Amino acid sequence: MRSILFVPGDSPRKFAKAMGTAADALVLDLEDSVAAPAKAAARGTVAQMLDADRASKQLIVRVNAFDTGLTLDDLAAVMPHRPDGILLPKSRGGADIAELGHYLSAFEAAAGLPQGTTWIMAVATETAEAVLGMASYTPAHPRLRGLLWGAEDLSASLGATSNRDGAAYAGPFVLARNLCLFAAASAGVMAIDTVCTAIGDLEYVADESRAARRDGFVAKMVIHPSHVDPVNAAFTPTADEVAWAETVIRTFDENPGLGVVTIGGKMIDKPHERAARKILAAAGRG
Repeated sequence: MRSILFVPGDSPRKFAKAMGTAADALVLDLEDSVAAPAKAAARGTVAQMLDADRASKQLIVRVNAFDTGLTLDDLAAVMPHRPDGILLPKSRGGADIAELGHYLSAFEAAAGLPQGTTWIMAVATETAEAVLGMASYTPAHPRLRGLLWGAEDLSASLGATSNRDGAAYAGPFVLARNLCLFAAASAGVMAIDTVCTAIGDLEYVADESRAARRDGFVAKMVIHPSHVDPVNAAFTPTADEVAWAETVIRTFDENPGLGVVTIGGKMIDKPHERAARKILAAAGRG
């Protein structure tokens, strides 16, 4: 999973367009992109989206946050239609994931779904409380698949006048990004980068995506279909990376008694082997 495209839960037209993109997953949104008076009707629309031919895409539903009182109604409407995952906004930490996990178990039982098949992603940085609680995601709940960060809601929580310092994120938001990355790595789940808001600047999207992959993120949220291709390209290992990874793994396989080998005049040890296996997994070869 490299690109995860948001789709307003009340827009069948945008859903149809999103299904025609190369996005690996779609988030059918019942939260921010749907106005309060339209939320009840949007649940029925999302249910219809989930019943569509999914092809190879994973369909995730972003429910409303626990503090809205709408979460259970959202789940009751969509769970019979077998979403692949649920995206929980404004998650405060591991306790929220455990609570959502209990709800999913109940709804899976009611719908006759195998227990544990619906996984969870969480937005981990939308409040100051959430940022300070990210260590609580470790050890990871069995349903937790990924943590992502966002800057817009966090601005309001902090009382910040902007989340940017020129073109770059300001210090508090860089901290939130990095803590999310560490929390995901600690929990052993996907670290997912936030959306790029520069809608018309695809080179900026590509640069931001490459920087995220460089730092350890494995996927990126997307808010516009035009961003899908540059995001996919940035998170797909290059031919040179794949060749290096294959060489590293082959060399260690041929020398099982060695902890360090030399490849191209450079010392390669076990951390490099683990990195090589991640590259091949990202390339669909391992």
